[in-house]
Amino acid sequence: MSFDEEWAELKSAASDRQTAMRLNQLEPGGGGPGPQGGLEMDHQDLAAVGDAAFKLRQRLGTDGDHAKASTHEAAGSLKQDFALGAALTTVADKWHDQVGTLQDACAHISNHLDYTQNAHAGDEHWLATQFKFAELNKGFEERAQH
Repeated sequence: MSFDEEWAELKSAASDRQTAMRLNQLEPGGGGPGPQGGLEMDHQDLAAVGDAAFKLRQRLGTDGDHAKASTHEAAGSLKQDFALGAALTTVADKWHDQVGTLQDACAHISNHLDYTQNAHAGDEHWLATQFKFAELNKGFEERAQH
């Protein structure tokens, strides 16, 4: 068999396989039932997470820089004779920056959870009011029909 004949045969076999390919999909007519329920949250859980984030932020402020003074003192002593002194200063500065970033993240979590809790409480109040009005309207409509 020549190269051209073999090449033509391979192309033909490939095109036959290509037309037989089928995509996996749902049958026509729509999908299954949608997810039930909605957003559920427990205010106590949110409050506990927010409180833990707040306390962690407070502790990081004191415990995160516990070794700062001694590290900078050691770095200053080593700077004149060893390259380790400058490296130790760099590490201490990076550590301080990372602690600050972690404190900011904890504050963001705490503040966001407080906001979320307050926003959802307001939403729940609004929804409860709307349901009461809907119930009142239903009563008025029934009364008007009699």
